[in-house]
Amino acid sequence: MRQFLLSLALGWATSAQACDTALLLTIDVSNSIDVAEYRLQTDGMADAMLDAEIADALIDGQVAVAVIQWSGVDQQQVSIPWRQLRTPADVQGFAIEARRMPRAFVMSGTAPGDAILFALDQFADAPDCIRQVIDISGDGTPNAGTSTRAAARTAERRGVTINGIAIESMGLAITNFFAQHVITRDGFTVTARRHLDYPRAIREKILREVARVLG
Repeated sequence: MRQFLLSLALGWATSAQACDTALLLTIDVSNSIDVAEYRLQTDGMADAMLDAEIADALIDGQVAVAVIQWSGVDQQQVSIPWRQLRTPADVQGFAIEARRMPRAFVMSGTAPGDAILFALDQFADAPDCIRQVIDISGDGTPNAGTSTRAAARTAERRGVTINGIAIESMGLAITNFFAQHVITRDGFTVTARRHLDYPRAIREKILREVARVLG
């Protein structure tokens, strides 16, 4: 009986430390993004993670996060490697790093399909989590690279969910493009009405994702 109770307690401890979701956040740094718009994305990400409701959910779910910056073909960079958010200090440290993150590329193209394929490869280094999610943000349609829809279908075959933030600086065509070509069938798109609305949109998106994790 003693051994049984010990095994049960160890099982509970393991379950409590399990990672619900590996969440890969990506930032568009293509030519259409200026310095101020880049800062809106990084500060918006940091502020969203520090939101009390989101931070509590991330910690409760032991969520693992990483950040990629993407632009044209062969222009993707892991800017913040994988780490699990187990404590408030972990969340605060991540937010600080996101806010200080230097821009990876300038004066470059827009290849979201290549960004998706690059992001899929990064899950090989992720913690063992129940779900794998890629967040794609962007303010334009592709002008280079592989088919975005084909890349999204590859994600579906691997069991990876893609959600998106469509930054509307040129009309509703961006949201429609994300809905039809970027997100997976189990994913969703949040629309940001121009770049100034991005902080609100990323908070809404991450809150929706972690709320789904916690049921």
